[in-house]
Amino acid sequence: MTGRRTTGRRTTTWAEGQAAFAAAARWFAATVATIDTEWERPALGDWTVRDLVGHTSRALLTVEAYLGPDAGPGAGPDAGLDAGATVASPAAYYGLAMASLGEPSAVAARGHDAGLALGPDPAGMVEIIARRVLAQVAAADPEARVETPVGGMRLADYLPTRTFELTVHTCDLAAALGVPAAALGVPAAALGVPVSVPDAAASACLRLLADLAVEKGLAATLLLAATGRGPLPAGFTVL
Repeated sequence: MTGRRTTGRRTTTWAEGQAAFAAAARWFAATVATIDTEWERPALGDWTVRDLVGHTSRALLTVEAYLGPDAGPGAGPDAGLDAGATVASPAAYYGLAMASLGEPSAVAARGHDAGLALGPDPAGMVEIIARRVLAQVAAADPEARVETPVGGMRLADYLPTRTFELTVHTCDLAAALGVPAAALGVPAAALGVPVSVPDAAASACLRLLADLAVEKGLAATLLLAATGRGPLPAGFTVL
């Protein structure tokens, strides 16, 4: 099973997608394991550190739910909105999800509830969840159809969206824990904490960002900023 996913001229294999997801999941769990007394510290928007960890854990739990024995239209932490549709790519998923699932108060509430659901030992629970889901993904068929809230997708196309969520929100978590953004490129051994973004996860996320920029007509803006030709506009996002 190769499960190749082609976007433009790029081809990503299933093994590469699995490796990126695994790297992101392990980085998230390792970062959560460093949390001591900071659980109620402000983190992102209205979220505390616990809320942010809860929200990020959903990137693992949704995969588990969609691969589980009860998977199907309407299954999982996000009840299906359009399970009959077919979503062709990770970038298309984000376009649909941001339009239908991105209401801020609802997202904030889901994150808060997910943080509470991690129980008295959130770090231990995240480690358990990560191990469990990684085992499922390792054995999964990349061609399996998963029913997301915005429609059905191949698992090979859905998994990069979870890698993206895990990676970006672990960056958010590191920032909330006081790690400067510049340090996220420093090898973990140099700092004594797992702050370095894993290469496989970073590459996968940057590919998805590029696809999103192209779909939204923002490629030129991003290219010029990334090559030092000018700053990004205030509030710039490809989501």
